Amino acid sequence: MMKTETINKAYEAAKEVYALYGIDTEAALKQLADIELSLHCWQGDDVAGLESSGGGVSGGIMATGQFPGKPRNGDELRNDLDEALKLLPGKQKVNLHASYAELDGEDLGRDQYETRHFQKWIDWAKNKGIGLDFNPTCFGHELASDDLTLSHPDERVRRFWIDHCKVSRKIAADIGKALGKPCICNIWVPDGMKDMPADRMRYRKLLKDSLDEILAEKYDADVLIDAVECKLFGVGVESYTVGSHEFYMGYLAHAHAQGNTDLILTLDMGHFHPTETIADKISSLLTFYPKLLIHVSRPVKWDSDHVVVSDESVQDVMREIKRADAFDRMYLATDFFDGSINRISAWVVGLRATRRAVLAALLEPTAMIKKAENEKNYSDRLVLIEESRNLPYNAVWNKFCVNQGVPAGSDYLNDLHIYERDVLQKRA
Repeated sequence: MMKTETINKAYEAAKEVYALYGIDTEAALKQLADIELSLHCWQGDDVAGLESSGGGVSGGIMATGQFPGKPRNGDELRNDLDEALKLLPGKQKVNLHASYAELDGEDLGRDQYETRHFQKWIDWAKNKGIGLDFNPTCFGHELASDDLTLSHPDERVRRFWIDHCKVSRKIAADIGKALGKPCICNIWVPDGMKDMPADRMRYRKLLKDSLDEILAEKYDADVLIDAVECKLFGVGVESYTVGSHEFYMGYLAHAHAQGNTDLILTLDMGHFHPTETIADKISSLLTFYPKLLIHVSRPVKWDSDHVVVSDESVQDVMREIKRADAFDRMYLATDFFDGSINRISAWVVGLRATRRAVLAALLEPTAMIKKAENEKNYSDRLVLIEESRNLPYNAVWNKFCVNQGVPAGSDYLNDLHIYERDVLQKRA
């Protein structure tokens, strides 16, 4: 177990090192504490959802593994979230999919869901003093079996999903009002085709028309923030995705021109080509749009949504946000699912890695690096970028954990082991 005295000594030494680069570690710790991360509920049960029927995965989503102790109902899932949240420093929200409705035996389609079906989630969040985000669930359903939803040529199918997205926005707005914090309602659809389509335009026009109808009703931005999410491909839709990055960039411009200036774009780190980084896209989009939503994930060769770790890709994204001075213009949410390991440890590792990457970015001597660039001293710029990546940010991270009253380093492993023994194994 890491001793507080050792952590404090390491922090004081790191503080002196950062001061040489003009970085105030205390200011960075204060800013880090105020940055909110939205933890996704679906890691907890392999994206299964709480519906009595019609749930599960499809549309390029695949959770693998059979680690024992998966929650069997909403209460168990919330208990698991409680365990994860107590090990996470900083401010969190929790991100829900519509498939986590608790219907209590009612036989309802997703197009008929109401806020009352999420009341247990609202009460739980209110008790914890946290916000909730929300997503329509346009997958894992018999009407999504051919991988077309909002762009489906069949009016009956398309109407079902339009109405589902409409009620999802209403639910999200009610959640935001009840909790006193804006609820982000993020629309992602799996629509696409496995092989080459003959008429790409047809489906994209249908998707545009569907989104226009869904977003026509206006809600106060204090309770609801709408987002749309792009994707390159998924399993079963390798050749064509209707809602591509280019489509949604165009749709955002269209929506803003129509007066819907609160609509934001979602960039998922796993939704692009493996050699493509979203870091370069951030400043391009922020030049024209006030805010963005980032889904922090880790693709391995494809959009496999592995647990986030402190690798170069997530560090690069956070550095780019810092360099654009844009943390106040970003919404950060996690999106991964791994059923092969303790699902709570996946949450804890992924959320802590995400926040640690934010801290590393806040501690970068950006002003010094930009000064070298502005003076066209590119060799100094390269030296400073390289050296900044090796500054002792982990010592500052451990201090942050101590300040927040959560275990530093890997000390949270003992908590996970106890919960696994006392709770998860008994479920199995």
